[in-house]
Amino acid sequence: MSAPPSLSDRAIMIAAVRDAARAEIMPRFRTLAAGDVRSKGDPSDLVTVADIAAEARIAHDIGAALPGLLVVGEEAVAADPALRPSLASAARVVIVDPVDGTWNFAKGLAVFGVILAVAEGGQPQFGMLYDPVMDDWVEAGPGATWFVTADGSRVPLTTSAETLPERMTGYVPTGLFNADHRMALATALADVRRVHSLRCSCHEYRMLAQGHAEFCLSGPTPHPWDHAAGVLAVQGAGGVARFLDGAPYDTARETGILLSASSETVWREIAQRLDFLA
Repeated sequence: MSAPPSLSDRAIMIAAVRDAARAEIMPRFRTLAAGDVRSKGDPSDLVTVADIAAEARIAHDIGAALPGLLVVGEEAVAADPALRPSLASAARVVIVDPVDGTWNFAKGLAVFGVILAVAEGGQPQFGMLYDPVMDDWVEAGPGATWFVTADGSRVPLTTSAETLPERMTGYVPTGLFNADHRMALATALADVRRVHSLRCSCHEYRMLAQGHAEFCLSGPTPHPWDHAAGVLAVQGAGGVARFLDGAPYDTARETGILLSASSETVWREIAQRLDFLA
């Protein structure tokens, strides 16, 4: 496996995300017309003109600056599912979620973000969890994670040291599970202090990497554009992330429940409670 992207390549990708947010996402926030939003099948699975335009701009800008580098976004895979295997088989691929938390974005709620990950052989090498509203981001490379502000200030991040369930915060996307599993999840996590969902993987992983939450769970289909960057961010901040069956994270995997946690102790505590999902 070759080295993670160089500092100059990372700067190009970061600039592409920020430029797309300024040009394609923020001007459309709270200005979407009825025809600018549609469902991708499930009424809660939305796509907007901002998603399409931002993904196209990011792919174009990265492709122009780094020719030969494969860039694949969520909306491209939605349009052509045959692209999905390339997220694991490509020598190096940039994976983009142009507007993560589209439901929030479409409803005017300022909890959405842009996720970018670079993966090689199914393993994340670089990640960016970007907040277009505040123009700041969590940036992750192997073994380290930082919070970065618009002026370039960088602060290393460390996950929470909390291990008592009655003091924990966790994110669980209950709407992605069937009714029986929703009931079982509520019972299994009844004594955890706060269990909820932001409907935005970008901000859930940011909260976990910043030490403000102790765990987050994926749905049964852990899309790489939702999770690859977040897994790297959590691991770089001192946490752990693997599937409930014990398998390490891999972008090739299309089914399975991914649990990311602030520590091995928390991962084992929550995983034991959720063994019915493994």
